[in-house]
Amino acid sequence: MEFEWNEEKRQKILKERRLDFADAFQFFDGRPVIHQPTPRGDEERWKSTALFDGKIFTVVWMWRNAAIRVISMRRSHEQEEREYRSAFGGGA
Repeated sequence: MEFEWNEEKRQKILKERRLDFADAFQFFDGRPVIHQPTPRGDEERWKSTALFDGKIFTVVWMWRNAAIRVISMRRSHEQEEREYRSAFGGGA
């Protein structure tokens, strides 16, 4: 699976949130994850929510040809966290 991103945006998120787009592959490594469509205008975007080291994170992405283009990465919002824990249990 191939990943791409805007390097300027990656550096901004890395500095502000200490999250690296280069780690986005972990959302697709077979761990429990919720993938939801989150369209923006004519773009078909997705958000994926998963657990890492006891904390729940969300990545926003889209398909660009055969690659996953990472748009953003952040700690999950409260509703996303509730949905994740509801789907995979409180300990997940």
